[in-house]
Amino acid sequence: MNVIGTVGLPGSGKGEAANVAEAAGIPVVVMGDVIRAECRRRGLDPAEHHGRMAGTLREEEGDDAIAARTLPRIREAAAESDRGDTVLVDGLRSTVELDRFREAFGDDFTLVAIRAPFELRAERLGERGRDDSDSDLEALRERDDREIELGLGETLERADVEIDNTDSLAAFRERVREVLGVEREAGDPAETPNAGGDGA
Repeated sequence: MNVIGTVGLPGSGKGEAANVAEAAGIPVVVMGDVIRAECRRRGLDPAEHHGRMAGTLREEEGDDAIAARTLPRIREAAAESDRGDTVLVDGLRSTVELDRFREAFGDDFTLVAIRAPFELRAERLGERGRDDSDSDLEALRERDDREIELGLGETLERADVEIDNTDSLAAFRERVREVLGVEREAGDPAETPNAGGDGA
């Protein structure tokens, strides 16, 4: 099994990398889905309780709880895929999660860091406009600081591969395809000049 994890600050392009994988027929497992599923199981609104639930799971089941709950989803996605055994895992945030995946998959796990400067990420998030905080620069800086403090900064530093997402969207998608080991196909998203995609 070839498992490729992505790590990056908000707006760096993780969501667009996932889009490229899906267009190539590679299954994508989103770590945040574990948290959303647990919110729903407990009768809570994921939009309101996502961050709190992530903390609760780590308190109840250990710092690697979300990674541990993601492992069976990864194996299931690989088993059901028609495209070989490559799976993209979207959204690592800590070295504890990284260590859990490396323990589970060994050399078959590759961590890809997606990087873009703050100003460019802020612009993409503002265009995406998923919520009001996306256009609040101070809130974005605080969010960055919080993510880094929780371990995302160190996780970025421990990546096996880096993708610099400051060029065109077409160039970014091509670099992602190189890392995934896939060719561009007719079903891939249309190439447009915005380098950030959905900026996740």
